[in-house]
Amino acid sequence: MDIQQLKRKAISQPLVEHIYTADPSAHVFNGKIFIYPSHDVESNIPFDDLGSHFAMEDYHVLSMEDPGAKAVDHGCALHLSEVPWASQQLWAPDAAEKDGNYYLFFPAKDKEGVFRIGVAVSESPVGPFTAQPEPINNSFSIDPAVFKDSDGSYYMYFGGIWGGQLQRWRTGQFKAEGEGPFAHLPADMEPALCPKVARLRDDLLEFTELPRDLQILDEKGRPILEGDKDRRFFEASWMHTYKGKYYFSYSTGDTHFICYAIGDSPYGPFTYTGRILEPVIGWTSHHSICEFNGKWYLFYHDSSLSEGVTHLRSVKVTELNHDENGRIQTIDPYSKKAFRLW
Repeated sequence: MDIQQLKRKAISQPLVEHIYTADPSAHVFNGKIFIYPSHDVESNIPFDDLGSHFAMEDYHVLSMEDPGAKAVDHGCALHLSEVPWASQQLWAPDAAEKDGNYYLFFPAKDKEGVFRIGVAVSESPVGPFTAQPEPINNSFSIDPAVFKDSDGSYYMYFGGIWGGQLQRWRTGQFKAEGEGPFAHLPADMEPALCPKVARLRDDLLEFTELPRDLQILDEKGRPILEGDKDRRFFEASWMHTYKGKYYFSYSTGDTHFICYAIGDSPYGPFTYTGRILEPVIGWTSHHSICEFNGKWYLFYHDSSLSEGVTHLRSVKVTELNHDENGRIQTIDPYSKKAFRLW
């Protein structure tokens, strides 16, 4: 089965086609859906395991009146040149609202080539956003996802291995000298690296605490191992709640699944429960989940519009369902089992 056949079998189509978009973070603000994706561009940088070819330079915000409506692109909301501390690679962002202000959280490499997480603020959900002069203290790695709990507390979940540099922080200090892309990864029989979580300060501009590990456990209460590639965390944190339970979802990276684990606290621990999304066209998989008018939706991306080009992706949306036991029904992005193209 070739890419054209898979495109015809796809359960959803790109929300916009005039630009490439990826890593969608979807939120409902003021009764409307706002999507905060990364903006893929052709970089002409060779593919590598550090993700150097993902050389994004700005963020656009999309909005939709409902999940079936046409998506509107509101233009550039923040450019790399407007972030004083950043040098390159505006990767997957997220957003939050508090007291009528909107906050865009984003990873970028600082002047020393280390990924940090920044925040920019606007009075409008579509920007333009004004970046803080420095990244969040004690932030590192990539893929921030900000979750508002029922008590009004905000938490950030983040982290990504390989090019996301999470493995370089295993000692608590960044290690870079003379080391390859997989430096400091655990051995296969060791526990996998954990995503990180930290509560945000009331103004959402800093952490109130040092980031801590968010544990993902197997059905016997043991940490998922690094060798368990189909279940271990790679990147793309997301959090939502359903019927009083916390659902942490994430990408397994090189095995190309979106999986989830359930817990009783925003800090976890979380027990692995299953898959949300089977593999898509392209290498990466990154998602968000939101509720709109009593239904749940999965926002994700694939590389169908670019016919499989890894770093030129397009955001999509499809309905997501929890069953009577709270388990998420696995979604196949194509009508038959996806054909692996990597």
